[in-house]
Amino acid sequence: MTETVTIRDGRARVFVAVDHCSGECVGNHAARSGNRFEALEPVRQDVLRHFGGFEKNAAKGLSLRHDHGSNYLSGDFQDEIAFFGIESSPSFVRQPEGNGVAERFVRTLKENFLRVHTFDTIEELRRGLQEFVAHYNATWIVARHGYRTPNQIRAE
Repeated sequence: MTETVTIRDGRARVFVAVDHCSGECVGNHAARSGNRFEALEPVRQDVLRHFGGFEKNAAKGLSLRHDHGSNYLSGDFQDEIAFFGIESSPSFVRQPEGNGVAERFVRTLKENFLRVHTFDTIEELRRGLQEFVAHYNATWIVARHGYRTPNQIRAE
C-alpha cells in the first residue's frame, strides 16, 4: 500500500498485488480507507482473473508475500486468503527486500504515475491506475527477464 492525495476526496490509499515471478501487477485498487477489506481487493482481482473464481481453494498453492502491516495480519485478511487456499508469507520484520518485487513496483508507480498526475477524485485515480497498470504490464521492460515485459513472461 502507498498513499496519494486527490483534490476533492483528499487522501487516498493505493493497493497493489505483484507477481514475484513475472513482475506483473496482478491487482490494483484505490480507496479512501486503508483497511483490511480494501487491502484484499487486489488479491481478489488476481484470484478471479488467474484462478477463475472465488471458490474454496481456488488459488491453492499460491503464496502471498506481505509486510507486517495490521491490514495483512488481521483475521479477516488471513481468513479470506486461507479460504482461497493462499499461503500467507509475511516478509521479515524491518527487511523490505523480502518484499522487494512489490516494493520496486510501488517505487515505479510513484515515480511514473502518482507523482506526475493530479487526480480530482478517488474514482478518477482508480481509472487512471487501471490504465497505468495495463500499460506497465504491456510495455515495461524487465532486465532480469531478458528485457521482456510482464505480459510476455506470463504468456510464456
